[in-house]
Amino acid sequence: MKSDKELNVKAHALLRERGIEIEDIADLVMHLQSKYIPDLTLEECIESIEQVLAKREVQNTIITGIELDMLAEKELLSQPLNDILTADEGLYGIDEILALSIVNVFGSIGFTNYGYLDKVKPGIIQQLDNKDGKTCNTFLDDIVGAIAAAAASRIAHGYPDKQAGEEK
Repeated sequence: MKSDKELNVKAHALLRERGIEIEDIADLVMHLQSKYIPDLTLEECIESIEQVLAKREVQNTIITGIELDMLAEKELLSQPLNDILTADEGLYGIDEILALSIVNVFGSIGFTNYGYLDKVKPGIIQQLDNKDGKTCNTFLDDIVGAIAAAAASRIAHGYPDKQAGEEK
């Protein structure tokens, strides 16, 4: 069995290999929380993301999803699954289901955060959702959104009495 540290290193490496930097995810967290916590810093967002990434369930999801995307790019999955993944077909919802294993790790607000990010597709999520025919990010775009949603939830739980920068 792999240690948590080994899984964490692998998950980080796969994200970087796929062009995802922690700062890209931190921008999404800022997008979600800056309205409610105006003095929020990028460093706080990064720390929250690292706390999300430290969870084994999250590491397993990242590794599974990215590996499936890479196998689809190499056309190593059977049909029709390979074509479904490379096209990121709208009625294929398994990518969202996999991402849901991440969204609630710091509370149920992660679910609404994720839904918002999945619908609006800001920042890096929009770039990943390009469907350029060369890369397959069917799972990755949802995983990145889920990580940001969970990290934003963790931050929200740390500031329960703050709203728009004022103490209640």
